[in-house]
Amino acid sequence: MRELLTMFLTIFVAELGDKTQVATMLFASEGRAKPIVVFAISAGALALGTAVSVIVGTTASRFLGGVPLKLIAGIGFMAIGAWEIVQHFRG
Repeated sequence: MRELLTMFLTIFVAELGDKTQVATMLFASEGRAKPIVVFAISAGALALGTAVSVIVGTTASRFLGGVPLKLIAGIGFMAIGAWEIVQHFRG
């Protein structure tokens, strides 16, 4: 149960305020569709994206079993963050 809670909290916090939520807020604020429809479509899109991620991750683990993927992903995220900071201060 602890592992499930950790996954939930990690994904929930990572998704807070991201572009998906901003897009969903914009669609909801337009008023063209009922809020429940915006929620259902947004949830469906996120579920499909997550399904693709799980399939790709599961498949990749078969071929990359000995590769430290979490370390590589962490370094990649830090590199992107550093790049964004440099770009911010450049102008």
